[in-house]
Amino acid sequence: MIFKETSIKGVYIIEPHVFNDARGYFFESWKQQAFDEHVGKTDFIQDNESKSSYGVLRGLHYQKGSFSQAKLVRVIRGKVLDVAVDLRKSSATFGQHVMVELSDENKRQLFIPRGFAHGFLVLSDEAIFTYKVDNVYAPQAEAGIRWNDPDINIAWPIDMSEVKTSDKDLAQPFFRDAEVFE
Repeated sequence: MIFKETSIKGVYIIEPHVFNDARGYFFESWKQQAFDEHVGKTDFIQDNESKSSYGVLRGLHYQKGSFSQAKLVRVIRGKVLDVAVDLRKSSATFGQHVMVELSDENKRQLFIPRGFAHGFLVLSDEAIFTYKVDNVYAPQAEAGIRWNDPDINIAWPIDMSEVKTSDKDLAQPFFRDAEVFE
């Protein structure tokens, strides 16, 4: 696996070594020892999966306080644009974001540490998205920021009229009004 730290400290793109032959392919999608050596010790406790169609935008979500979550995300089928927004007030990159295309073809993964909002936009007809988390889901700690916030200025690559999102995501606060991490 190749671990590449992004322009935001702590956020990593992980690219596996893929072995292809006439039968198909093989790669290690997770290896604790390699992860610990390159990123740091993270104890993932749960795997989640979602299926979405073209134009679905999920996010930008996070959990507050002691329920904050680190995530390791990837796409099993399809293609998404994945986004992590730095909500760590003490960070030099506070309010900045990282965008990475994740797909079944490139097999990239993105590690997002605690203290970030996260979301993704489906760019293929359908996408199956999976992620590991290091903390339990707590509805009382759930939070988010608006996916189209002008202060964050994410350049989503489709016409905004094609975006399908939830009523909850449409009602999220703007970045300037969101609860952030110290």
